[in-house]
Amino acid sequence: MAPVCVALSAAWADGIFVWQPALLCALFALLMQIDANLANDYIDFRNGTDGEERLGPERACASGWITPRAMRRGIVIVTLLSCLVGLPLIYWGGWSMVIVGAVCVAGCFLYTTTFSRIALGDVLVVLFFGIVPICITYYLQTATITTSVLLASIAMGLVTDTLLIVNNYRDRDTDLRAGKRTLPNIIGAKATEWFYLIWGIVGVALVASQTLAPLLFLPVHLINWRRMYRIHEGRDLNISLAKAAQGILLFALLYATGMISHI
Repeated sequence: MAPVCVALSAAWADGIFVWQPALLCALFALLMQIDANLANDYIDFRNGTDGEERLGPERACASGWITPRAMRRGIVIVTLLSCLVGLPLIYWGGWSMVIVGAVCVAGCFLYTTTFSRIALGDVLVVLFFGIVPICITYYLQTATITTSVLLASIAMGLVTDTLLIVNNYRDRDTDLRAGKRTLPNIIGAKATEWFYLIWGIVGVALVASQTLAPLLFLPVHLINWRRMYRIHEGRDLNISLAKAAQGILLFALLYATGMISHI
């Protein structure tokens, strides 16, 4: 919901808010997030990635809470629901919305099957949790995409990617043994810690000319960066993961508040 919130606040600041496409964009984003999580759970289980040494939260298939067959069925249902919800957006955005929807669905599956295994997961996060949802949501409100909105979309993508950075930082050893190449396994743990810090700072800098409110995100980001490198490894990094997720929401809410109140 964070990127949709950012896009709608930017449109609101420009004096525009159309509730129908706003609601559809929010529902589509939520369903795509659910679909991506279900696909990630199933595909990692099928590939044997979620073994006993997994450090992250428990998974449904690997824990036996749900059968692989039921998970496949759930993925199909949620994918179809996402398409049904997104289809009416053609009315506001034209037939190009079909292409956007298809790309989103493809990205949902390609992340786990391909990109996350070749150190390109971060690229997909910036694209599908920043640039695509913010630019498309804003376009459906205003029929245009401005430079400031593009900068905000990149900023949101970078801040959101801090979550993946922590996740891959925690799993760097188990991913390496599973043949999964991620950013920490290429640049090393220390450089990854600096990437985490820099991404948040750059995110705030990109929107500073629009609103100063996200500056309040920086202390939270710095505290979690220190927590991350002090913990360094193991399951305790799940605390940093949760704090990074909270930071994403905080950044979006601060941006939205700043844009709406012109701070």
